[in-house]
Formats: sequence, structure tokens, C-alpha cells
Amino acid sequence: MIPRVHDAGKRTIGLLYYLYGPGTHEEHIDPHLVAAWDSLAPDPGRDPDATYGDLQRLLDQPVEALPERDQPTEHVWHLSVRAAPEDPILSDEQWGEIARRMVAATGIAPAGDPAGCRWAAVRHADDHIHIIATIVREDGRQARLRYDGKRSQAEARLIEEDYGLRRLNTGDGTAAQRPTSAERHKADRRNRERTPREELRETVRRAVAGATSEDEFFDRLGAAGLLVRRRIAPSGDLLGYTVALTDDRNRDGEPIFYSGSKLAPDLSLPRIRERWSGDAEPSQNSDSRPSRDPRSAASGAATARRRTAQAAWQAVLVIDHGADAVVAAHIAAAGEVLDALAKTSAAHTRKQLREAALAFERASRSHVRAERGHDRALRQAARDLVYSGPALGRGEDGATTAMLIDMVFFLVVAAANWHGKKEHAQQAAAARQAADHLRAAYRAAAGAPMGALYQRGRHLARPLQRKQAEYLRQAVPELAVQILAEPGWYALAATLADAEAAGHEPAVLLAEAAGRRELGTAESVSDVLVWRLRRMADLPADPSTMPLADDGTTAPSTSPTARPTTDRKEQRRKGR
Repeated sequence: MIPRVHDAGKRTIGLLYYLYGPGTHEEHIDPHLVAAWDSLAPDPGRDPDATYGDLQRLLDQPVEALPERDQPTEHVWHLSVRAAPEDPILSDEQWGEIARRMVAATGIAPAGDPAGCRWAAVRHADDHIHIIATIVREDGRQARLRYDGKRSQAEARLIEEDYGLRRLNTGDGTAAQRPTSAERHKADRRNRERTPREELRETVRRAVAGATSEDEFFDRLGAAGLLVRRRIAPSGDLLGYTVALTDDRNRDGEPIFYSGSKLAPDLSLPRIRERWSGDAEPSQNSDSRPSRDPRSAASGAATARRRTAQAAWQAVLVIDHGADAVVAAHIAAAGEVLDALAKTSAAHTRKQLREAALAFERASRSHVRAERGHDRALRQAARDLVYSGPALGRGEDGATTAMLIDMVFFLVVAAANWHGKKEHAQQAAAARQAADHLRAAYRAAAGAPMGALYQRGRHLARPLQRKQAEYLRQAVPELAVQILAEPGWYALAATLADAEAAGHEPAVLLAEAAGRRELGTAESVSDVLVWRLRRMADLPADPSTMPLADDGTTAPSTSPTARPTTDRKEQRRKGR
């Protein structure tokens, strides 16, 4: 159940005309009262002898009883209460009781207070009501309405429990502003999937992903086809910006512009600048670091995805064990990675990755202030993804996409767990929703590379299959039975064989991969271990690029990037 306090103004009769009228798009059906401060209040919807003016005069009587100098300028209060789409249709009696609970909770008409404000609840649709009230009480005092929005939300949670309705999560004031009813109706009328506000929010988020300067950010907005206005102070300093879609115009034919802060709290120019404040070079309008020049970004989509997977893994460890301000920065940067990944994804994963990015947007903000700078690696990874260009859905591009999605899934789950511990209910729910979309994206991305690895594993000589199984039992005895029963076991066996051919000790590498973080949230433990091993051992994600020997094993590697496990452990021991 979603209550919302609206700016109502000073004309009681104007709001009544809207509530009882046909609506902007004839969407109001059978408008009528379901409850009021007085059971004998006139109902212009059902009583042919009652008029809007009759109800307006009664509602306004306490206001007009005051001397004109004491009358509040804006005396109308307006609250809408909407049920969730999956909730059952409530009766008029139920909606009437909900209205009484809302006016009591918000301070309009406290329970047991005969001098409360006058109010009326109008129903003109199955799924919601509107409550109109005047804020002067019967005793001439003004109602105490501070935090009325928060109080209405708290009462909504109790109503959901009492009526068995869908339980929504309490917000913390950091969510992006929802589209208005007028914006939604306009989008429906034009057959748009989303409102201009939502389209602009996604486009601006993608433009800021990995950006390192104002010039780059505004260049990206222009390249995306948006109309951009910059707000300049008399001193010449840039204060802010607004954006518009070229085809979203008002009745005068003028573009409808939105400021960044109206799209989302973290898209105002000052908040965007905070992302750049943690860069090694603090200049806002210069971009001199060689590694940040688009021409020296990742050489290809596969390379960018592999680097991003490594950055995502390091971020998981930070979220698990880092300070709150540092964790908040990494979660915000994870949103940039998801935006960049969705922007550069192949067609078969694009929809789910886009939905994951849209869902995680809500998880990327909380009241914990991010300490920028620590998230530099993730923001650089997002930048690499953007400048590496769109990925192909096959070969090494497709396989490294599956590797990256697998790693980002754990990053998003870690964010959900952190938000859950902090009691950030909406953010935790949003991260879990993003994880569900990432699971679906992973299935689409991993089919071909995991299928190829499965075939390689199936064609290993039997003695070699038994050898890989023994490595598994040595490294992770507690998981061996489960992994051997999974369809992905053969892909893992092929990966262990590839790692051994590259000079690694399979049992040692496998134990390290399994011990780095819990595996309980994985749908397939073998899949997770495949991608961890191939990343740790610097193995190609696409197995088709690796030649096979006669016995089904990988031919010995001559790649300079493949470092044996023992060498890596010795380097760590020596402090290199």
C-alpha cells in the first residue's frame, strides 16, 4: 500500500472538481465518498441533490471562521492511498476504515479528538482513494502535520499486515522521484514503455558511468541524443544542468527539461562531481591520466570484461569486511559497472542486464555517505567497459561476459546482505531483484561456453576424469559429492585439466578458489568455480581457443600470462 502526500494548494473546490470529475483521461469511474469527518457529509457523486460547493463550504468552515489575517495561505491537504497491483479489490467499507486510520496517524483527525480537522475520502477507482482535508481544526488551531508522509508510510505497513496485503519496504528518503500520474498517462497515450523521467534517468546514469570530467559527461549526454542546458552563475561557474528528450514537449511545443536532482538524488551535478573527487588527479575539467584516455582503455570487450571481473571480486571482499563509508562507495560504483555492462551487452543478454541495472539503481544510494576514492578500480572498470565497445555474444567476448556476470552476481548479493544488516529494506530488496535478473542473464550468456567446456570434459580420457575428481576431493571434500552430481562437473574437470596444462597445481588452485568466499548463494557451484579458476589461472574464457592433445587434454600453454600456482604462492611468500 502506497500513501503519498501531494501539494494541494489553497482551492478546496478545485481539488474536489478533480476528484469527482472524469479525470484527465476519463479514468475516474463512479467517484463517491467512502468516509468523512461527518457521516452526514454530502456526497456529490451519489446524491443528486448534493453539489461540490456544498461539500467545499463544509470543509472550509473552520478556515473561514478565522480572521482573514490568521487564515493559512495554503489550507488544503491531500493524501492518496494506493493498493499494490496484486492486492485484492477492497470494499468501500475497508477503504473507509483505511482512510480513518490514515487521518488519525497523520494528525489530521487523531483518534478520540472531537476537534480534529474536517476531511473526506473519495474513491474513483478500484485500487485507490484520495483524502482531502483542510488543516484548520474545529478549535481554530492548525493541525500538527510534521512528518505526515513518514507517519502515513508507517501506518501503511500496519494496514498491510492487518489486511493481508503485499508488504512493501519502508523508504529512507533516498529513492528517486516517481513519475507523476500525468507523466504516466502521457506515456500510455504515446505508447511509451516508460515515462520521459525514467528514460532520462537511465540515459544520464549511463553517461556518468566511468566518466572522469564534466566535459566528458556532457559530451556523452549529447552523443546520447539528449537536449542539454547548463546553468551558469554570473561568475561563469557551472552550477547545474537540465536534460530533455527531443520528442517530449509541452502544449506550447517546448521541450520539457528535468534537472539531475529531479531524476535521482545522486544525479545532481554536485553529487556527480563527488565521484570524480576521489580520482588521483582532482581536476574537474582535465583528464590527463593516460590510463583514462579512451584510446588507451581496454583493447577489446573481452579484456575489459576480464579486468572488470577482477575489480568486482576485489569489491566483494571490501563489502564483506570494509568500513561503511568505503562499502557505500563500492556499492555506488557497482551501479556504474551494471550501467556500463547493460549499455555494451549483446542482444541475448541485454534485456536482463538492463533490468538488473534499473533495479540496482535503488540499491546504489543510502544515508551512509560514500567515501570516494576507494572505488577507483570499479569506476575505471566501468570506463573500460564503455570504451571497449559493444561485446559480441560469442567467442571470447561471450565467454568473458558470462564470467563477468557470474562475478557481478556475487557483488550484488554482497550489497544485498550489507543493506540487510543495515536495515535498508528498500535497497536490500532492490539488490535481490537485480540478482534475479543477473541469474537470468547468466543463463543466457553461459550456455555456449559452458556447453563447450562440458563437451571437453566429457571427452577427457577416463583416467584423466578420475584424476580431476581426485583433485576435487582433495581440495574441497565437503563439496565434492554435490559438485560431482552437477551437470557442470564436466566443465570444471575440463578447466582443471586446462589449468594443469598451463603449469598450475589443480588441487591448490581449486582450494584457493573455493575458500575465497561462500558458495551457498550459487545455483551451480561448479559453474562458479569454473569462472574463478579460469580468471585466477589466466585461462581463456572461451575453450575453443585452446588446442587439444590426443587424450582430450589441453596442449601445454606457451602463454606468458599463465603463471604456475606454485610460482604465484612463492611470490606472495617473498612479498612481491
